[in-house]
Amino acid sequence: MNPADGIPARAPAAVLAFNAEMEETCRRLPPIWETGVEQARLAREEGRSLLGPLTHSERATELTAAAPDGPVRLRIIPPQGETRGVFLHIHGGGWTLGAPHHQDPILENLADAAGLTVASVRYRLAPEHPYPAGPDDCERAARWLADAAPERLGGELVAIGGESAGAHLAAVTCLRLRDRSNLAPFRAALLTYGVFDLRGTPSMRRFGERPLILNTPITQWFIDRFVDGDRTGEADVSPLLADLTGMPPALFTVGDADPLLDDTLFMAARWKAAGTEAGLDVWPGAVHGFDLLDHEYATAARSRMHRFLNSALDGTPEGWS
Repeated sequence: MNPADGIPARAPAAVLAFNAEMEETCRRLPPIWETGVEQARLAREEGRSLLGPLTHSERATELTAAAPDGPVRLRIIPPQGETRGVFLHIHGGGWTLGAPHHQDPILENLADAAGLTVASVRYRLAPEHPYPAGPDDCERAARWLADAAPERLGGELVAIGGESAGAHLAAVTCLRLRDRSNLAPFRAALLTYGVFDLRGTPSMRRFGERPLILNTPITQWFIDRFVDGDRTGEADVSPLLADLTGMPPALFTVGDADPLLDDTLFMAARWKAAGTEAGLDVWPGAVHGFDLLDHEYATAARSRMHRFLNSALDGTPEGWS
């Protein structure tokens, strides 16, 4: 956490003030188990969630491809110039909320900064479609892209990333491709405040009920909708427990005011111990989802992600370890 690299040594006053406002806003909102999944989804779609109004990319197109084991649904955002590959994006939302079109401006910015065509997968959501539906859809999308992206999208599948539950699904997808298909297409991964141990890491269990976007009860509620608790000790559910050899170079990003702090710290350490480059960005005072909000850290964090992608694709990710 070197200030010269854009990460301050301690949380700026503006960030702490932002957190106080966010906490007060969250305190006034009913928990998701009271509003219900359908109302929470509708609030996001109508721009009434904490993420604010939606902005759609004029470049984005929807693609549904027929794969041997089922359809693959993707939202495609090309870069302004020529593409040098495809980035598979997996959105967050506790495996229960969210959709690819909810992050168009961020993904458009990534496409231009890294020269990549972004393909964001529309995977099935819990509780209607619990584990393994979401992971199966992400794996299917990755396998289809590994085969068809050069012809259909003008470049090879070269990178993957996601936020929160999306980072979890991205890690699981990397492992499934290695173990089930003997594939290793990714040269870079962006794993942003992911949940990697669904049994509950210390920071998640100790965070408590502080209403700061995500907390212990909300995290556990999402996990319970996604998977049977008896399965959280399986590596396909909790990728922190997996053999991580052969994973792509990754940048892990998290704030120290996030209940999933330990998930990122532990996963980054195990990733690196398995012999793979692993950068770790810990932002003082940053809350869960900070890079998606109107926050002074957001642009800086995304800029570092883009720089990491470019360095990994250029074959020089070593400086991030």
